[in-house]
Amino acid sequence: MNAPSTADSPQGVVSGDVRYLQWFVFGLFFIFGGITSLNDVLIPKLKELYDLNYFEAMLIQTAFFAAYFIVALPAAALVQRIGYMRGAVVGLLIMLVGCLLFIPAARSGLFPTFLGALFVLAAGVTLVQVVANPLISMLGDPRSSHSRLTFAQAFNSLGTTVFPFVGAAMILGALATADPTEMAGPALIAYRAAESAVITNAYLGIAGALAVVALVVWLNRARLVEAPAERTSILRAFELLKRPRFAFGALCIFVYVGAEVAIASLMVNYLMQADVLGQSAETAGKLLIFYWGGALVGRFIGAAVLRAVPAWKALAFVAVCAIILIGLSVVTTGPVAGIALLAVGLFNAIMFPGIFTLACEGLGKRAAEGSGIICMAIVGGAIVPPLAGMIADASTLRVALAAPVACYLIIALFGRYCRKPLV
Repeated sequence: MNAPSTADSPQGVVSGDVRYLQWFVFGLFFIFGGITSLNDVLIPKLKELYDLNYFEAMLIQTAFFAAYFIVALPAAALVQRIGYMRGAVVGLLIMLVGCLLFIPAARSGLFPTFLGALFVLAAGVTLVQVVANPLISMLGDPRSSHSRLTFAQAFNSLGTTVFPFVGAAMILGALATADPTEMAGPALIAYRAAESAVITNAYLGIAGALAVVALVVWLNRARLVEAPAERTSILRAFELLKRPRFAFGALCIFVYVGAEVAIASLMVNYLMQADVLGQSAETAGKLLIFYWGGALVGRFIGAAVLRAVPAWKALAFVAVCAIILIGLSVVTTGPVAGIALLAVGLFNAIMFPGIFTLACEGLGKRAAEGSGIICMAIVGGAIVPPLAGMIADASTLRVALAAPVACYLIIALFGRYCRKPLV
């Protein structure tokens, strides 16, 4: 496989070990996918620990995904300046710092300190994702970019499948029998600090792994030879929003991430309900493996399907299927309600890569700028989940699922919009 030409590349890659680099990028997708999905385990843990309502618990996702909006464009500018490999190293090191900040967060016994640590961690994830999305798109034949990015997203789903299962055992399995609402003052602070230690241990393990990965990437930085990119203002990227398809696609990334994260964030508490599965927090947390595992399976299937089916048609189809499954979950009870909501993950599988590649078609050397805007749109994960949480607090978890339904409807409309060839 030959390296893409400068014309095909946002950063001007002129040579490099393309086959090796594809697997390197797959590894990045695995890492940031797994770390992101751990928030789904943190939510029920910190909700219990700090006696939070659903809106307050969803601020965990707000702190994490807000980093995409704040950091994405500066990250794109940094990648333009220092290149993909060095940008990945910087992102991994920022993620490492974020993991280490869980130590003072746990010792403080204060909820806002966890939000701060999550924001720093997400800043590093944002930079790594700004690197990964356009890089995997350009490492190969442009005609198969939809399929290749979908395949890379399968490794993202592998991370989101493995991490919550292990995290549920480590973090949710440690939920104490004591009731924090009956404590006050120093006793409550000490209790929260002790219970938070299990969270610290999990993130310290991740920090060690990130240090190793960052070192490996740095030692292999010369495998990708890049031509200097044109230096432009990061604000210039907003000009891309004048392109209707790209602007619509950015909106769809916003609502897709918001819907996926909102469902995952509510899933543990939803499955714990007596009229659904009535499971314990740990067991319900482990069942997230089916939600994220469905996305994993779906992305391998999607990588093959997208070689034969137009991306717009596949995107519209899976969005409609997600709406149907949520509706089924809302109007039923017991295992059917639980399984239907878990199955939404299967149809989430091709949404991000499908939206991303449809939105970014024709950007050429401006793909890095486009990736920055797209990553900013991931802030949907900071806004839709708290909105769903507010609905849940005011009504029920079932009614709160109206928020992701509205999001999937917008995605279905985008798929139909993209049936027209790009002019």
